[in-house]
Amino acid sequence: MKKRILLTYFDIWLKDQESNSADDLLLEVTKLDLIPHDLTFLRQLPVDMQLASTQVIEQINAIQPDYIICCAMTASRTQLSVEAVASCGESILQTEIDLEKLVAGAAAIQISHDCGKFVCVRVASRREGLYYSVLDYLSQKKLTARCIFVHVPVLNQENLMGILADFVLIINKLALSSSC
Repeated sequence: MKKRILLTYFDIWLKDQESNSADDLLLEVTKLDLIPHDLTFLRQLPVDMQLASTQVIEQINAIQPDYIICCAMTASRTQLSVEAVASCGESILQTEIDLEKLVAGAAAIQISHDCGKFVCVRVASRREGLYYSVLDYLSQKKLTARCIFVHVPVLNQENLMGILADFVLIINKLALSSSC
């Protein structure tokens, strides 16, 4: 049985941005015929945490995915970063996916314990961030779906194929394994 995977990413947020590397990466994924999984793309989420969280939760309820992969661009990193936790003040939520198993065999993925404070986590003085909101929702509703958050570096001709291969590895491991 095919696993249902929801993939989300944000719209660009700076006027000088020509594209969002998370969007660029997921567009490359759509071109691949070799992924035999049921992928749903929730494109260009607004950079408004309440709206983005609401849209993702609505999609979770509509398609009931097995896995959610939330993505965001990061210009400060050079490889994919899979986030282990999201925090809100003193509250810390951790993904239930075994990240060590998930990234084993990847060429260049790091596990990060600092999701940042922009759109990825809940910041006490702002609305809920996406990762925190999704992890909290899954926990509160006792859903079996699992979520990760992946930061995607700026893509270029030198790194695109390696990052795409590592991202496809993540998708395939989630879709083919019940142990992640």
